[in-house]
Amino acid sequence: MTTSTTASSSFDLLVIGAGQGGGPLAGKAAEAGWRVALVERAHVGGSCVNEGCTPTKTMVASARVAHLARRAADYGVRTGPVSVDLTTVRQRKRDIVERFRSGSKKGLTSKEGLTLLMGEASFTGPRAVEVTLNDGGTRTLTAERIVVNTGTRPFIPPIEGLASVDYLTNSSIMELAEVPDHLVVLGGGYIGLEFGQMFHRFGSDVTIIQRGDQLLDREDADVAEAIADILREQGLTVHLGTEASAVTQAADGTITATATQDGNTVDVAGSHLLVATGRRPNTDALALEAAGLATDDRGYLPVNERLETDVPGIYAIGDVKGGPAFTHISYDDYRILKANWWENGDRTTEGRMVPYTVFIDPQLGRIGLSEEQARAAGHDMRVAHLPMTSVARALETDETHGFMKAVVDANTDQILGATILGVEGGEIASVLQMAMMGNVPYTALRDGVFSHPTYTESLNNLFMAMEA
Repeated sequence: MTTSTTASSSFDLLVIGAGQGGGPLAGKAAEAGWRVALVERAHVGGSCVNEGCTPTKTMVASARVAHLARRAADYGVRTGPVSVDLTTVRQRKRDIVERFRSGSKKGLTSKEGLTLLMGEASFTGPRAVEVTLNDGGTRTLTAERIVVNTGTRPFIPPIEGLASVDYLTNSSIMELAEVPDHLVVLGGGYIGLEFGQMFHRFGSDVTIIQRGDQLLDREDADVAEAIADILREQGLTVHLGTEASAVTQAADGTITATATQDGNTVDVAGSHLLVATGRRPNTDALALEAAGLATDDRGYLPVNERLETDVPGIYAIGDVKGGPAFTHISYDDYRILKANWWENGDRTTEGRMVPYTVFIDPQLGRIGLSEEQARAAGHDMRVAHLPMTSVARALETDETHGFMKAVVDANTDQILGATILGVEGGEIASVLQMAMMGNVPYTALRDGVFSHPTYTESLNNLFMAMEA
């Protein structure tokens, strides 16, 4: 519901941003009888539904089908040449996004007591916000409680000439109508790797330029090395320790990235350029100073373990507050406020597990401490390691790239963390997460009876390998 007139309204709760935390929070507050205003600048559902999880994983699925079709002969299946119609892939993605987005919006607008305003919000005081409506006019809103859920957007690095070329971001690349001849990717993080592998499977030559000495700089070195080896084996070009210093675009559209590698200058030319060098918070348009708020040195809005800012009555949830930038964390932020506001709870972010999955193929599933993190924390630990070539199910499906690794406390037998680089790695990591949540010792998984032949059954062998 929007309006083009200038009006002032008072609410019990004002939520800025209808992402995976803000939308459910606004809906719950309305169900509880609160007067609620929800302000969204672009699309209900946030980055997850519109530019993140939903569209990318939809396209990853299409890319995997193309990959398997090309491998059909390995399984004794005869097929013809494989090509990809990117417009069909794109339309499938658009249809699923629209279904999710419209469902979310319909659920919110049906709530009695909830006012949805489409526009840009900025603070005018600790309890006041002015909304510049997308269809014209403004609204001035006041509220007892305000929650900021404005998320992040792509970070565009200050590389010479970049602003003058037709570069792509994680959102614009999904709107391409044709498969690029040669996609150059700046950045070897989650986004760069998912799109790089995806478009290689669609038919593009792909070159990844990573400034750091390894891909996925938060992961253990052996994990990053294995991923680089897999991508190279699949046909991608990966440059590590390579920093782009300038970008140019020729009259024919060719984009050339000039980079430095081991003191030498390297030119990488491609038909398209994807900038995947990180994210930045959407706080610059909020006029936070008017509310007495300040960001950290990276632009994020700091909160305490109860998601409270330094100004009483103002909260921040989701990616905008910094920390783990995952949809499930944003949604759990909502659950923390829900428990504390309406369920007499005392929930905080302290000790919260942070699982995540990188949807490359094979997947990288992670939970808890990595091996390097556990060592740095001084844990007395043991490490279980099992290559996927020793997993029966992986051999049967001819999906043997990667390995499983778990870190165990040597004194308590509790699992401290796990890394699964393999097919359905995220699902296998979730099994280990449930063991950690229940304080189940590794010996229970070592000796457990699991259905044969499944990937989960390999947890028997993983923990037996630690004792061999």
